[in-house]
Amino acid sequence: MEATMNVATPPSRSLSVHVSAETESADNSTAEDPMSPTGRVFEEMGVYIIVVMGLSMPVNLPVFCAGIETELLTRFPRFRSIQVMDGSKDGKPRWVQTVVNVDDHIIVPRLDLAAVDSDPEKAVEDYVASLSLLPMDRRRPLWEFHFLDFRTSEAASTTVLRLHHSIGDGMSIMTLLMASSRSTADPARLPAMPPPPKRTGAIYQRCPQPPRLWSSDYLAWLWSYVVLAWHTLVDIVLLAATVLFLRDPGTMFTLVPDGGQSRRRKRLVHQSLRLDDVKLIKTVLNCTMNDVLVGVTSAALSRYYFRKSCNINTKRICLRSILPVNTRPVSSRQTYVTKVETGNRISNIICPFYIALHNDPLEYVRTAKRSMHRKKSSLEVMFAQMTVDFLVKYFGPKALTMHYLNYGSNIKVILTVDDEQFPDCHQLLNDFAESVKLVRDAASLKTLTTRSRMTE
Repeated sequence: MEATMNVATPPSRSLSVHVSAETESADNSTAEDPMSPTGRVFEEMGVYIIVVMGLSMPVNLPVFCAGIETELLTRFPRFRSIQVMDGSKDGKPRWVQTVVNVDDHIIVPRLDLAAVDSDPEKAVEDYVASLSLLPMDRRRPLWEFHFLDFRTSEAASTTVLRLHHSIGDGMSIMTLLMASSRSTADPARLPAMPPPPKRTGAIYQRCPQPPRLWSSDYLAWLWSYVVLAWHTLVDIVLLAATVLFLRDPGTMFTLVPDGGQSRRRKRLVHQSLRLDDVKLIKTVLNCTMNDVLVGVTSAALSRYYFRKSCNINTKRICLRSILPVNTRPVSSRQTYVTKVETGNRISNIICPFYIALHNDPLEYVRTAKRSMHRKKSSLEVMFAQMTVDFLVKYFGPKALTMHYLNYGSNIKVILTVDDEQFPDCHQLLNDFAESVKLVRDAASLKTLTTRSRMTE
């Protein structure tokens, strides 16, 4: 039984948001801000980001609201801005600052208590799924907090942030939330952030200075640019073919059109994976954690596909996935503790993705490693954004989206699925956990075999 809510329609109370000459001129640096091309695509499609946060104690609503007022509204102009069309011939959208009443963005729904007591996890899941169908009032800034004040197996209470994707991408929103948090013991202390990564440049970055002329290192350096140019040319041709005629084979992962008669409900489900398991696989195969996760995804979707389809033809199926890439010059969140850059600064790479059955589970990760290494030797990310924006705008998102989030000793795998096409989405989620276990066991066996040979 689904929980019932009192937010099925937009609130009818009067709005505090208005745009005036005084408001627009309050801060000339941010009062009028043109929307980025990526932001315009998200604005036209109505794409939202939903962040589900489990709290270790019941929410203190007055304190939370005061923090929103102090941190978000004061420091980040996008949270006090609305989207309006300018007066030009093209009618491009822009950001205009306005007056915000925090109470208009705070929602405490009334849920079916029997449904909550029976299965609190499902109550949260159903409520979050319902947000994918509820419109937001464009007369006020497009963000809102939802507070679910009941205990689940993982949290004492749950807070859900929903905001329009044109406000920012996942990296900026995650950084914003962390930078806005404060310690209860020392509210003046800035939050601890992850250490800087080893790589701070673009994924395609090469050594800027050539080695000694005509040495072996120089020839290798020169060859790397030849490979970069060739891979870029091939990828640009494939991008053009994708727009013009290239299509993936039809599978259960392709969104089934409904004639555009109604919005499709999206369900968010998640499961924890052990970070140590991923690190073990990474060490054994000498690859990156991203390689491992892409390989695990391929293994999980392959298990699900062949089980559901009962397909006896185990020939490899090649699909294409869109992988977001952060285009900020420095990828460390530490840089943005005091000044978080909102907005969308992401591009994408279109990566081949394989549905296949392998006798050796490690082959999924090896294949992912080869694909990702190939993409790192290309400038595709500099050209892909326009193509991806076109595909998403005119063909819509697919039926399945995956996110991985590292938190403490766990990695959360988060699936956003079309509710009609994946009624058994929890089985798909279990395939991820089972795939990690199979790949980890194969990696452990490989390690034991290697050690045994070394001692003989």
